[in-house]
Amino acid sequence: MIKTSPSRKAYLWINDVFLVMLAIICLLPLIHVLSISFSNKSAAAGGLVKLWPVQATVESYLYVFQRQAFWRAFLVTFQRVLVGGVVNLFLTVLTAYPLSKESSRFPGRVVYVWICFFTMLFSGGLIPAYMLISRLKLLDTIWALVLPGALPVFSVVLMLNFFRQVPIELEEAALIDGANHFKTLMLIYIPVSLPSIATIILFSVVGHWNSWFDGLIYANFPENYPLQSYLQTVVVMRDVTLMTAEEWKNLAHISDRTVKAAQIFMGALPILCVYPFLQRYFIKGIVVGSVKG
Repeated sequence: MIKTSPSRKAYLWINDVFLVMLAIICLLPLIHVLSISFSNKSAAAGGLVKLWPVQATVESYLYVFQRQAFWRAFLVTFQRVLVGGVVNLFLTVLTAYPLSKESSRFPGRVVYVWICFFTMLFSGGLIPAYMLISRLKLLDTIWALVLPGALPVFSVVLMLNFFRQVPIELEEAALIDGANHFKTLMLIYIPVSLPSIATIILFSVVGHWNSWFDGLIYANFPENYPLQSYLQTVVVMRDVTLMTAEEWKNLAHISDRTVKAAQIFMGALPILCVYPFLQRYFIKGIVVGSVKG
């Protein structure tokens, strides 16, 4: 039994209290938005809602469920997350594997690492990026949202450092048995790198789901907006041109504020559901993948 000193006990107690308070502070805005979404029109308009719904109702959610524009944007974002996540993971693994080798085995490793690192600090700018996407005729397509960030360099750094933790004896044994580098990657490196892969998937999913600026730039028509671009338009910019006459009629019975709160919460709900399943891999993946350079 290891004895804990009084100072250590005090530190642990203060640390626990601080983390609990920090978690509560992070949850309060979400609880407030959720309470507004379930509140009555007059209560929400009068600013009476705090952390509990006032005259609870689900009319705002019924209204959102009937909005075709919302679900169309939701589908675009779902496609973006699915395609973008697969592309990000595929290119990250294929890039990190050779870069994880020693310079004696891959002579051009240092050059490629510096090229990747350079892209983390500098970019061509917004106008050249838009011109490139336009010349490639990718505007209003899912590829305009996926290809510009197809290779996340930060994820490559995490993955290659995780690959460098794998004992070299495993790779040598596979090569002696006749496996090529592709089989070695698929049968040895990827199975033992699940924490790092889960971390990259989490970064990719959250990044694609929360991205909104590129949707406004590369989509000329509202029906091609991803969900966050749509929410940015109707919640922040308050562009009423996306609303139909029927939706205007329905707003006479519900509050615009409760509708916005319902859409914001529904937009964040998928991430809230996915994150707990990947969290157990997240800490190990990001710590081990960042220890060794």
